[in-house]
Amino acid sequence: MAATAAGTASAVIGMPAIAQAAPFKIGLLTVKTGPLAQGGIQMEQGISVLLKQRNNMFAGRKVELISADTGGNPAGAKTKASELIERDNVDVVLGPLAAFELLALNDYIRQKGTPLMSLAAAEDVTQRSTNPFIMRPSATSAQCCHVLGDYAAKELKYKRAATISEDFAFGYEQMSGFQRVFEDNGGKVVKKLWPPLVTPDYTPYIAQIGNVDCVANGFAGSNPVKFMRAYADLGMKRIPLLAGWTAMDDALLKSLGDEAVGVVSAAWYSASLDSPVNKQFVADMAKDYNVLPGGYSAGMYIAGQVVEEALKKTGGKSDDKKAFNEALRGVSLADTPRGPVKFDKYGNVVGDVHIRRCERKGGALVNTIVKTYPDVSQFWTYGDQAFLANPVYARDYPPAKNLE
Repeated sequence: MAATAAGTASAVIGMPAIAQAAPFKIGLLTVKTGPLAQGGIQMEQGISVLLKQRNNMFAGRKVELISADTGGNPAGAKTKASELIERDNVDVVLGPLAAFELLALNDYIRQKGTPLMSLAAAEDVTQRSTNPFIMRPSATSAQCCHVLGDYAAKELKYKRAATISEDFAFGYEQMSGFQRVFEDNGGKVVKKLWPPLVTPDYTPYIAQIGNVDCVANGFAGSNPVKFMRAYADLGMKRIPLLAGWTAMDDALLKSLGDEAVGVVSAAWYSASLDSPVNKQFVADMAKDYNVLPGGYSAGMYIAGQVVEEALKKTGGKSDDKKAFNEALRGVSLADTPRGPVKFDKYGNVVGDVHIRRCERKGGALVNTIVKTYPDVSQFWTYGDQAFLANPVYARDYPPAKNLE
């Protein structure tokens, strides 16, 4: 009996240690099929590179990565999220990629209380409809375009601009952010164009661009390649082209030619950033996958760094979801591939945004950093209360008062 009692006591005392010795499970919601697959594959590559660098260990815990293909649609995202959380018992979810996927998961994640770190730029998830369990280590749709509007007006001295982007929320939010800051600094947006997401020929839209100093575009996926080729083929390179981060993502450069040379973009990540951690990240992505990393892979690498730091703060413990979530939201990192990062009280990243100019160096296209804006908030310089008192950025907000 004494031996049995001692054994039982020993087992009880040892249980927490045994629990913490269990693998820390990361669930990755990504896209491996369909039109969004290129970005989704990069997401998996990014977190995989970090885990390989860490020998699959975070804060003394073995890390298990469970990857799920959402198919790039809301229903698939919700199904896969429930499998990861309820069947696989993951400790944290990374992803998904698309805004419509994140919006489909919003209520479910709130209900389950499982922390989620997403690249999706659906702005209101970290603004008016903030979810305490969702964080964004990349940027809102407009976060980089605020910077682009500032640089276009103040540094490039442009006065008249046209904007063009896909006719959906990501495009609206990007171009609205550009317009607001550009016009606040004396510029005028005189033309706004909204091609459908699936547009075989951009010629009819480009033909509407006339008397402007610049054209700002917010295309994503493979659309930037088609648009820039058409823009150059129609002799439009005489009008400088500006771009949001997805439109000139470093991972796209291999698909572009001289049509991209000279394009100025604003991005929260750049493969050309000269820092030890980014150089190592770029080298390992090249070695393991023979690719130049862009925002999708960097975003998941950084999300993994945040998770690792939170685990260090909790001493490797993740069984208390609330405590682990609080640790995540309190993370501040000095050294990531994008530069220093921290998070505001809404769960969105505050970090550097880089202005890049596309150049050809040694036969390859490179986004050369020409200026870095430090500690950029999702609220730009407006302050959260003043910003949130306005409607969410939309196709017609802010109103375009200078259209011709």
